[in-house]
Amino acid sequence: MTNQAAVAPNKLDGAVLKIAGVVVLGAIMSILDVTVVSVALPTFQSEFDATYAQVAWTMTGYTLALATVIPLSGWAADRFGTKRLYMLALLLFTLGSALCASADSIGQLITYRVVQGLGGGMLMPLGMTIMTRAAGPARIGRLMAVLGIPMLLGPIGGPILGGWLIDARSWHWIFLINVPIGAVALVYALRALPKDAPEPSESFDFVGMLMLSPGLALFLFGVSSLPETGTITATRVWATMLVGAILLVSFVLYSFRPRHPLLDLRLFRNRNLTVASISLFVFIIAFMGAGLLFPSYFLQVRGESTLHAGLLMAPQGIGAMLTMPIAGTLADRIPVGRTVPFAMALIAAGFFTFTQVGTDTSYLLLCGSLFVMGLGMGGTMMPIMTSALRTLTAHETARGSTLVNILQQIGSSIGAAIMSVILTSKLNGSAVIPGMTDPHTGEPVTEAGAAIAHQHGAQMPLDPSLLERGLRFVADSFASTFWVGFVLVLLTFIPIAFLPRKREVSRLLDDPSGEGGESTPAPVLIH
Repeated sequence: MTNQAAVAPNKLDGAVLKIAGVVVLGAIMSILDVTVVSVALPTFQSEFDATYAQVAWTMTGYTLALATVIPLSGWAADRFGTKRLYMLALLLFTLGSALCASADSIGQLITYRVVQGLGGGMLMPLGMTIMTRAAGPARIGRLMAVLGIPMLLGPIGGPILGGWLIDARSWHWIFLINVPIGAVALVYALRALPKDAPEPSESFDFVGMLMLSPGLALFLFGVSSLPETGTITATRVWATMLVGAILLVSFVLYSFRPRHPLLDLRLFRNRNLTVASISLFVFIIAFMGAGLLFPSYFLQVRGESTLHAGLLMAPQGIGAMLTMPIAGTLADRIPVGRTVPFAMALIAAGFFTFTQVGTDTSYLLLCGSLFVMGLGMGGTMMPIMTSALRTLTAHETARGSTLVNILQQIGSSIGAAIMSVILTSKLNGSAVIPGMTDPHTGEPVTEAGAAIAHQHGAQMPLDPSLLERGLRFVADSFASTFWVGFVLVLLTFIPIAFLPRKREVSRLLDDPSGEGGESTPAPVLIH
């Protein structure tokens, strides 16, 4: 396959696009599922008579399953073959979806979400392997653009689809919809994907796996628990983060001993990989963390439904769709250090608007700002990843991209936790309404809490001026939190300034280890 890629035409031809259809179908399923489920959390609370902390495990369990399989994907792709493993991932994800729809309790739903996560966690890395082998290094920028579209559309299309399915049908359909799509994808994969030619690969690093996978899962669990507890001093936060960090540090120290560690940290000697990793890590913390709050602003401050909030986020996806194909083409021709700063400037300009939000900020202004941010998003993430992959050899790609994207997963969790904690802390500063308590928790009700509940139709015998004051407080809290995100976006310009500004020759077809081109490892992309 390496030879085919080497002589492949410069354009993404029909054969590559046919294979891309399989990969994009799997990516859409797995990425949409994450955001669709986030919309359904309040429904799970009422259906299963559960607390928010309990239903949040439907998201956390999926994330932890994802973190467990990510480090194994590159080795498994070489050992068993990408087609077989990709079809197994599709089967696990589809089976998990069917099981989720049949859940009778919150415990069952969480368990079945873990099954889904084991399949979903492999879909993107394996899809990237298949596409990289099919397209070759000369077209990797445009390849990233094709696969990047579902990544950016997922957070926008998910709330729209989830809101509509829950309103029109029931929560079961957010999972059932995956079953026919998964069945079609399985048949499509069987017919369209090239046959496997698995070869004996490096020995599996069991010791490294016993440190890395649990360490990553524990650390992310602690970080994910931070928004719920509101403080890092909570035992479930600091204890799990500490144990996870110890395991991760132990892996770092150990990984320099074996010849073939599960993750080869020696790859950080590659300047492009290091700069791309740092750039994406800072960017993910800033944008993905605050990005989760954009729809929350429409829901809590403006009183929009989930469906309408999703539709209001659509301009961001439209902007990304416009620039991503252009950015992919440019990444194959122009050093990313010359294009990414301009894309980041668009993100910063659009982001700034949200630091000024109030209770009645113009939707035209907000949607226009989201569109500008989308234009920047389309020209940022995929070109940076392209730069990192291009300078690695075929034998290094799996380990290098896994390193980058484990950092992305950690950055995403940290960003979401930071922004959620800051917003919650701000909202908790709202004045308490004398003599009024929440009947479910027994906690005092604040003016901000009453205003948010009123926006969602709760009838409260309160002075309208009090509700108005509470709503202004909520809007100011969002604006203050967005300021933190904006500062982090500006900090991203520092590592981006070190991205390559000179044309560099691709090394994806090089294989100094002598193990052959067929063992092109798997790039991993987190969602």
